[in-house]
Amino acid sequence: MKKTISLVLVFVLSLAAEVANADFTFGEPANLGPPVNTVASDGSPHISPDGLSLYFQSGRPGGSGGADLWVSTRETPDDNWGTPLNLGSTVNSSADDWAPSISPDGLELFFTSKRPGGPGGYSDIWLTTRATLEDDWGEPQPLGPNINTSGFDGHPSISSDGLELYFCCWDDNVDRSGGYGTSDIWVTSRLSLSDPWAEPVNLGEIVNSSAFEGEQDISADGLCLVFSGDRPGSSGGWDIWVTTRKTKEDPWGNPMNLGPGVNSSGTDTMADISDDGSVLFFASDRSGGYSVFDIWQVSIEPVVDFNGDGIVDCADMCEMVDHWGTDEQLYDIGPMPWGDGIVDVKDLIVLAEHLFEGIPPIEPEEVNVNEDDAGSQVELEQGQILVVTLESNPTTGYSWEVVETQGSVLEQMGEAEFKQSDTGEPPLVGAGGWEIFRFKAISAGQMTLKLAYRRPWEEGVEPIQTFSIQVVVK
Repeated sequence: MKKTISLVLVFVLSLAAEVANADFTFGEPANLGPPVNTVASDGSPHISPDGLSLYFQSGRPGGSGGADLWVSTRETPDDNWGTPLNLGSTVNSSADDWAPSISPDGLELFFTSKRPGGPGGYSDIWLTTRATLEDDWGEPQPLGPNINTSGFDGHPSISSDGLELYFCCWDDNVDRSGGYGTSDIWVTSRLSLSDPWAEPVNLGEIVNSSAFEGEQDISADGLCLVFSGDRPGSSGGWDIWVTTRKTKEDPWGNPMNLGPGVNSSGTDTMADISDDGSVLFFASDRSGGYSVFDIWQVSIEPVVDFNGDGIVDCADMCEMVDHWGTDEQLYDIGPMPWGDGIVDVKDLIVLAEHLFEGIPPIEPEEVNVNEDDAGSQVELEQGQILVVTLESNPTTGYSWEVVETQGSVLEQMGEAEFKQSDTGEPPLVGAGGWEIFRFKAISAGQMTLKLAYRRPWEEGVEPIQTFSIQVVVK
């Protein structure tokens, strides 16, 4: 087996590659617990580049104002978080201070504050610096008027090279035009760490909508942006969304909701990605917390079982090799889970780390229809299961059968299942129930699915009932 893997590695290393984007998924969200979370409201998490310091906001006792900036540290990424320390009265004010973002060298800390003294109105973005990691933070200074305006400007996120600063601006800002909704995400850049910030640029109508977008964080590789919002498709008050791009020069793609595995029916917000791309920290008011808002974390995991057979093995490695140099997004899994725009040895290294792991099978998502849906159109994604449930009584000789379908688009999964009516009493002889058909969407296309209710032996006799729907597979 080792020889086989070595041969594949040698072969893959010799190949060229082009761009691709990755699929990734998430683990189960976990509350950070005490001492990070308390009975006070805790949020706005930001993890340092080395993963050993967690900056956040909290209204716990011991602060200077309504909300203060705190930091918790740990010796290694596997250790528990230590007792948080307040950043002190030099950084914190009697007003609210929140949404910290630390530079890659750990010497600049950007944050949002309602304190007086800035050029803006409701809130401004401020910066505190220190000469070394051992020094205390200096007196904060507001960023210039090209960034801070008379409205709300906040939630800064500094890029890993320190040359881009993402932030959000509310639409009540009369000094900044060009927005799309109640809050938009903007970015400003500078040529070097000593240069001034340029005029901010709106991220555009793909990322920003007529709703709220903000509280964003840019990944260390600059290819993934997470943000909060109440745009259409959200499942709660606010949800966390993600947009990616192939390279830093490419436009951002259509935002995707992180789904019910991460988002809850409440408010999920203020997301922050660890520099290695393996963990997403966020704030949420979901149940299971210690206060109104708590800090949670969830793992970000690449999809490595390409063929879905429940194990990561040489078959998956061969699939990656077969797609080497293409733009198939499934195989671009490194070094970050969302990929780096090219299928190369970095992806192979990630796959090798998971070789021979058993992967719990992912149950395909089911879409259910019944008699009430007759004549309607059903949209499916490839891989989804269409479940058709129709009333039936086989003791009469009648049963449902498929009379019109297109097997290249929708594939029937086995024979129909009969489920007797559940009355809570022992089943009666001759009692009716439901026939349940399952179909798997296997390729893109549009078709009519039609079933007829009749006695199979009565040839030429019209069915007493039919059921049909239009099926669109994307």
